[in-house]
Amino acid sequence: MIPKMPPREGQLGYLYFPPYRLQGISVAGEQTVIQIPELDLNFDMGHCTRTSLTAKTVALSHAHMDHLGALPYWLSQRYFQKLGVGRIICHPKIVDDLSKMLKQWHPLEGQNTPCEIIEITGDQELPLKGNFVLRSVEMNHTSPCQGYVVVEKRSKLKPEYRDLPQDRIRDLKTEGVEITEMIEIPMIAYTGDTIRCEALECELFKKARIMITECTFFLEEHKERAKIGKHLHVTDLVELMDLWEAENVVITHVSRRTSLGFAHKILKDLSKGRHLEKTHFLMDFKSNKKRYEAQLEAVAEQFDD
Repeated sequence: MIPKMPPREGQLGYLYFPPYRLQGISVAGEQTVIQIPELDLNFDMGHCTRTSLTAKTVALSHAHMDHLGALPYWLSQRYFQKLGVGRIICHPKIVDDLSKMLKQWHPLEGQNTPCEIIEITGDQELPLKGNFVLRSVEMNHTSPCQGYVVVEKRSKLKPEYRDLPQDRIRDLKTEGVEITEMIEIPMIAYTGDTIRCEALECELFKKARIMITECTFFLEEHKERAKIGKHLHVTDLVELMDLWEAENVVITHVSRRTSLGFAHKILKDLSKGRHLEKTHFLMDFKSNKKRYEAQLEAVAEQFDD
């Protein structure tokens, strides 16, 4: 008998929420990497995909191997392909050990692969592309962990000046009057790995337009396992989705032991159908492909009209 060919591995999950693409792989305990090309940003680096090399920043949630195991390769490949120095954003408590780990690769590879490690706390922000910044939110996991929120900053006319004619606004600017104010819009939130905690209900997370959330356990009898491993259970997710104002929620970190069909059914039953239109599983290739094809058709129809 000729043995079967090995199963195809490494297919990227893909979702398009204009103007952002979310693409990557996330399987609980194995690998997680999620890239947003428009922001030059990766969340975690448990597997180095070819597309993830093009983003210069990794926002690392925590130091478990399925979330950081591919960092040395990612840094080395960016250096080898002359893509620039990789930048790693991480929790302050893991900076020293992370730096030591990466330096251990220098004699093994025979090169001093450059990298930039930046610790960030909740009272800090890191500039991204354009008028976007990255902020961290402390989470509750079995190791130091933080989630992230991409915030867009926009300059907007103060309410008292919005109804004035343009010539009057120009005069006020000439006179040195401060007529604008900076507003902040949480665009994309990433939970990392975490148990249900207050951080998931903070304003940044509640107001984010796109939520990328882990949900590792779906069986009723796995609630205790979720608590021990400090992961979200589907019952937590349903309650959180009633609080989050996100236009789209992307579920990641589902265990390979859980079929996505079963996960869909449990989520639908528990939520009584609420939020299903805006809920997506990153690794649900079939549904996501169908959604993308519908987006293509909608654009084609616009051009036909």
